[in-house]
Formats: sequence, structure tokens, C-alpha cells
Amino acid sequence: MNKLADYIKSNKTTIIALFICAVLFIAGYLWAKPEKIDPGEYGDSAAYETARVDTVLSDNTEIDPASDNAYRGEQMLIVTVTSGPLKGKQLQTYNYIGPLYGSPVSPGDSVTIIISTYSDGSIRSTVYEYARVVPLLVIGGLFILATVLVGGKNGVKSLVGLAITVLSLFCILLPALLKGAPTVLSTLLVGIYVSVVTLLILGGAQKKTWCALFGTVSGMVLAFLFALIAQSLLRINGLRSPDVEPLLQLRQTGTPIGLKGLLSAGVIISSLGAVMDVAMSLSSSLQEVHAANPELGFKELFKSGMNIGRDMVGTMTNTLILAFLGSGLVLILYIYSISPKPYQLISSAYVAMETMSGISSSIGVILSVPITALIAAKAYGKKDA
Repeated sequence: MNKLADYIKSNKTTIIALFICAVLFIAGYLWAKPEKIDPGEYGDSAAYETARVDTVLSDNTEIDPASDNAYRGEQMLIVTVTSGPLKGKQLQTYNYIGPLYGSPVSPGDSVTIIISTYSDGSIRSTVYEYARVVPLLVIGGLFILATVLVGGKNGVKSLVGLAITVLSLFCILLPALLKGAPTVLSTLLVGIYVSVVTLLILGGAQKKTWCALFGTVSGMVLAFLFALIAQSLLRINGLRSPDVEPLLQLRQTGTPIGLKGLLSAGVIISSLGAVMDVAMSLSSSLQEVHAANPELGFKELFKSGMNIGRDMVGTMTNTLILAFLGSGLVLILYIYSISPKPYQLISSAYVAMETMSGISSSIGVILSVPITALIAAKAYGKKDA
């Protein structure tokens, strides 16, 4: 009990700050929480459930050499539903397979099925996908294990920060956007919230955390502002994104989601992790430099911070650009295969968006270095007598 009391006393500010963040999270979640819709209200309905393959009644799948030896065809299965209201019931289920969807299954495999219930009481089920819950849990478990073994306490803290980041995006930001909240403003606020919580968990309420926080927010905002300027010059916005069509249909049917700001919002989210990494690393490094030589003044610490930051920029910028190119590798390969003319390639909206996103995020990382170095040097530098 004494150790707990001492810990609470020494970390009082951090605990209070995290408590306030928890209250804000709950308030944001309750506000953004979507309204429940009765699926029976519209007649026919579909439910996604898990099932186990019992028997393969028929199978005409075959390898298609023209599709890089992918399978084509269909299977007729008997499956036992393992979740939902029909749990334990056997259903005859179709599994449609093509190069771009589905995969052959065998008895004993777990699958996710779509159970369609119609107004006349009839039921039809088809295989949606191979059930990947267990493999994903294994992969996630290995990631957690590696993080804890290598990172120790800081690894655990980083996992908590990651969990809060994911919850903030999926429980607050996305529902809020679907309810018509301002796209860019909402993303900025959630980004700032994630920065505050993550850095408080990692570093506690101390100088290096506040220095890193100011550097992170500044870099994120600067990345966003640069993205706005670049979008204006390139005449692009979120409506030109390749996957925006389903969201446009949602908006046309009454969902008040703001589409034009999605491109800028993506820049904010994609730059956040890298900017936070650079700002925290730089702030922590300058704290160590100060601890090693408390006599250093503002100029010396700022110079050290810039030297450290330049090395970070050299690798982090490359990482960001490669991340954007990697995420669009399939489309890039297709564009390359048709050998477009230089002006055709440069003028395409896809190239403009990817270039803008990568450069804007890199700008945020680059400019966060002098800002964080300036703030940390001011905080740690020896004061003149």
C-alpha cells in the first residue's frame, strides 16, 4: 500500500491528466455513438456469422494459369453455424471462388458466412471468407510478445497507447464523421487527443513530454496546412480518391459525411505517428544531453537537437514516402505496365494525391525537428545569471 501511495503521489499530475483524457474519451464516444437500426424494419436482412465446414458436397474448382494459378469455380458445402441465433444448425452453403475473391475450403475449416433471411421465411447462406480470427490473434499475440520482450515497460506502454489510438479512431472519429462532424477539425482534435494520451503514457507529465507534445501538434498542423496549399495548387480533394465512390453513394442517400476534407484528414493521420516519433525521440535525447552536461545553454542544446534531428529526418522521410508507395504498389504496377506518357502520368489525380500526401507528411516531420529542438532547448538550456 505504501508503494502504491508513493507512486500516486509522485505521478499525481500524470494520473489527473489521464483521468481527464478518459472522461473526454467517454464523452466523445457517447456523442459519436451511432443510433441502432432495427434490421427487421426493412424486411429482408443479412447477418454475418461463423461456421464450421462439415462436408463438401460438390467441388468444380480448378486452377486458372491465366490468373497466376488462382482457383476458379464453386463448392457446395454443409456447414454448422457456430455463432448467432442459428448456432448449432446445419445449412447448405455455396462457396463461390475467383481470382479476386474466395478460396477453396475443406472439412474442418472455419468460415464466415452470410445468412440471408427473406420476408417469406426462406434462408440462403454463402461463404463470405475464410475465418481469420484465430490466425489474426496469433499474429497479434506474436507482435505483443515481441514488443513486451524487447521494449519492457515502455513496450507495454506503447501497446496501451496503440490501443487508445485505435479506439479513438474507430469509436470516436469514424462514427463522428458519419454523423456529419467537420472532417478536418474532427481529425485534428482526435489527433491532438491521441498525441496527449500516448505521450503522457510513455513519458508522464514532465518537461520532455510537453516539449514532444508541442512539437507533435506543430508538425501535424504544418503538414495539414501544407496539404491544403498543395491541394489548391493541384486542384484535388477527397472526391478524387479512388475508393470514395461508396461514401459518395452514402452521402447521396442521406449520410452527412464530408468528403472533400478526407484527403487532408488522411494526411493528418498518416503524419501523426512519424511526427510523434521524431518529436519524442528528439525531446528525450535533449533531456539526456542536458543531464550529461547541465551547463549547456540554449544555443548549444539547440545545435545538438538539430544535429540529432537531421539524422532522424534522413531516415523518417524515406520511410514515409516508401509507405505511401507501398500502399499503392498494385495500382503503381498497373500504371507502369501501360507505359503512360510523362505528362499523362504526372497529370493523373492518383499521382498528384500520392505525391501530395507523401510530401505533406514529410514536411510535418521535417518542420517538427526545429520546433521541438527550439522548445526543448529553451526548456532545458541553462538560464543566464
